[in-house]
Formats: sequence, C-alpha cells, structure tokens
Amino acid sequence: MNTRKQQGFTIIEVVLVLAIAGLIFLMVFIALPALNRSQRDTQRRSSLSSFTAGITQYQANNKGAVPTTANIGTFVTNYMKSNWTDPTSGAAYALAATDTAVDSATTPGTWFYTAGSKCNGEAITAAGGRNFAVRMKLEGSGVACMDNAN
Repeated sequence: MNTRKQQGFTIIEVVLVLAIAGLIFLMVFIALPALNRSQRDTQRRSSLSSFTAGITQYQANNKGAVPTTANIGTFVTNYMKSNWTDPTSGAAYALAATDTAVDSATTPGTWFYTAGSKCNGEAITAAGGRNFAVRMKLEGSGVACMDNAN
C-alpha cells in the first residue's frame, strides 16, 4: 500500500483564492471613483465657504454693500487669491454673475453669483437688500448653495 502524502494546492483551491481576490479588487476599483468625486465635492464646498467669507469681508470694507455683477471680477481678484481652483481641472473656477435668480444646473465647478438673492433649497430666489447667494452644481450629485440671508 502506497501511503505517500502529496503536498500542494488543488486547482480548485487556487481558482477559489483567485476569484475572491478578484472580487476584492473589483470592489475597490468600483468604490475609488465615487470616493474621489466625494473628495472633490468637499473641496468645492470648502471653496464656496471661503467665497462667502470673502464676500462678508468685502461687505465689512464697503459699508455693507455686496459685490454687483459688474464688479464681481474685481472682488475675485482682490479677495479670492487662494482656494479658487477647481479640483478636477486645476484651473480657476468659472463664475457667472447674474442679476436674476438662477435655478438651472450647470457643469460642476461653474458658480452662479446673484446679488440681492438667497438660497431656497438648491435654487436661488430673489431676496433684495444686501443679500447674496452663490450656487454650484456638484460632481457627485446635487447642488451646493450658500447665502447670507437670515
């Protein structure tokens, strides 16, 4: 009787380990782009917060007035020296200043600034006075909107 023991793995064991490793890699590669989008959107929200803080500083220096659509470019040049680049492209954010409330979606990284307005959920509506609203479509999903209306 030959009772010699053979050492090693069977083909089924090797295939099973490779299949499990493949599933793990697949889950990581599926989750990674969503994580990157989320990180970029977090950076965009942070930039939006810095933008509204800059407008508050502008108001303090200009007797409570908010930048108008005519001078928003000057505001960006003077008050937004840092934290003003889109995390996807590395280029400066696109800023559209409008005199009317904006409610349409755009590409991620394009901002809408409207003087005399406030955020109403994800849309901008008229508020008058020394109010302003800034709205931006996020890459993942949804819209970020910040204002100074009480």
